[in-house]
Amino acid sequence: MKVAVIGGTGLLGQAIGAEWRRDELLLAGSRDVDIREQQQVESFLRRHRPAWVVLAAAYSDVDGCERDPELAEQVNHVGAIHVAKACRNQRARLMFISTDYVFDGTKQTPYETGDPVSPLSVYGLSKAAAEKDIQRILPSACIARISWLFGAERKCFANTAMGWAESGQVVRAFVDRKGIPNYNHDVAQALEALVHAQAQGTVHVINPGEASWYEFACELVHAAGLDAQVEVVRMDDLRLPARRPAYSALSDASLQRYGIRIRHWRDALPDYLAQRQLKTSRLAANPAS
Repeated sequence: MKVAVIGGTGLLGQAIGAEWRRDELLLAGSRDVDIREQQQVESFLRRHRPAWVVLAAAYSDVDGCERDPELAEQVNHVGAIHVAKACRNQRARLMFISTDYVFDGTKQTPYETGDPVSPLSVYGLSKAAAEKDIQRILPSACIARISWLFGAERKCFANTAMGWAESGQVVRAFVDRKGIPNYNHDVAQALEALVHAQAQGTVHVINPGEASWYEFACELVHAAGLDAQVEVVRMDDLRLPARRPAYSALSDASLQRYGIRIRHWRDALPDYLAQRQLKTSRLAANPAS
């Protein structure tokens, strides 16, 4: 089976490329197809004829979306509509990667797939709008919500925190934001299993285990064996442009209904650190890459 991953050069896309075993993968970046252009998307799918499309491309800079809502709308919402329509026209199945930011954070127990969405930010609004229109255009689509993605391949909080710790700087992390960190390689494996289960509807794809950003940072530093100070930061202290949900843990009940279980995020830290070390070694050997 051929599976096209639009957003194949990103943090999740690279993990999919490494972990997806059973299919012919086509990893496409923005140079291969600009999802803001309907004709480009139609031409791309017509040329490659995938059975499934995984739409992992997004403008995911939450504060950047707040500063440039038009770009967020064009990439995260309109772009998703373009892909959904092209999948419908080419009779391809679609998996859309969404986010915990569709929720407002007022709940105190993990969010279920059927809980009402109420985004606080432009980013969350654009993803929630995309979910709604994808469900209208392509009812058989699978919407996979993911939160707090981390991995060695690209920029993320874990890599920023580790960079601070390794250079002897203080690691600063929110104590008043609670959710679930998700290791990109574990998520990639679960997405492959969902595709082969012919999943549809909304599924929360997460490593179990709630934590604040502060708790996550402490665990990272401890797992890496570093003697770094982790400093508590509160959201109001930084006055960031975009509002974030204070609590955004997702329930994995929808994932378990497909017989899929992911390990606790804490158990994934040794693999993440090994991947990070491997990347560091490669960069040291090939500084121009």
